[in-house]
Amino acid sequence: MASTTQTEIPPAPPGRRARPKATGRAGDTIFLGLSRGSGILLLVLMASIAVFLSYRAAIAISGDEGNFLTTFDWNPAGDPPVFGIAVLLFGTVVSSIIAMVIAVPIAVGIALFISHYAPRRLAGAIAYVIDLLAAVPSIVYGIWGALVLVPYLEGLNLWLDQFFGWTYLFEKTEIGVARSLFTVGILLAIMILPIVTSVSREVFLQVPRMNEEAALALGATRWEVIRLSVLPFGRSGVISASMLGLGRALGETMAVATVLSPSFLISLHVLNPGGGTFAQNIAAKFGEADAFGRDALIASGLVLFVLTLLVNGAARLIIARRKEYSGANA
Repeated sequence: MASTTQTEIPPAPPGRRARPKATGRAGDTIFLGLSRGSGILLLVLMASIAVFLSYRAAIAISGDEGNFLTTFDWNPAGDPPVFGIAVLLFGTVVSSIIAMVIAVPIAVGIALFISHYAPRRLAGAIAYVIDLLAAVPSIVYGIWGALVLVPYLEGLNLWLDQFFGWTYLFEKTEIGVARSLFTVGILLAIMILPIVTSVSREVFLQVPRMNEEAALALGATRWEVIRLSVLPFGRSGVISASMLGLGRALGETMAVATVLSPSFLISLHVLNPGGGTFAQNIAAKFGEADAFGRDALIASGLVLFVLTLLVNGAARLIIARRKEYSGANA
């Protein structure tokens, strides 16, 4: 019968104490608590903002004699009070779309040039200048837009009217300076360009080097490498960057208020002066509004709040549906 031998654990060397067995990871527990608390605090803040806006908006909408969603006028101080967000919603959406159409392709092109084409020194200098643009205050953009952009866009407006007026969108039917939604869209495009460029650049720099080298080894040109390897990998990142830029375009206040000539008319002629946005209307009328007028402005702010949440939710859905392009499986 075989005898069982028991292996003895050698004692610890003299002068060195045996390390006690860890009973728990205090650091992980603390970090988990802080992370969970931060997430809960964020949800509480968002819920508090939503409740506040909803409560004050309900007071205003209950006293509105017009249709809050379809009325073109804004006169909460009238007797009876009549106001609506139709013009503001139209102007906010149109100016943001113009900004995105102009800014996103340019930003992606700049990001690709910095990450894959430019020499290192030149790329660093361009990236530094782009990052500096993000630090310029909104009011400075507004002053520059009013004094420089508006006068110089009159010639562009006439050119667009002459050659593209048949599209109805670029037909200029009113005489006046270029204080239009088109001008606002161009200014917003300049303002969101640094955000979209910086995020897209960082995403493109995260593309696995092995993917690019494999494509080059198969004889692909540099553009083919970007089209087949870089852009699919960074597609979700570009979408996220675009949504960040769109969030700033939707809520921009001072620059739009400085450039736009507000009016409560809806027109698809984007070159005509006039229009309005949520943020511009709140900034222009909040100081002179009475208690009920402030509630009306808060009601319009609630619509902007919901619109921003819908845009970000749509972006999350797009990214979730395109996980195969997110680079997670690379």
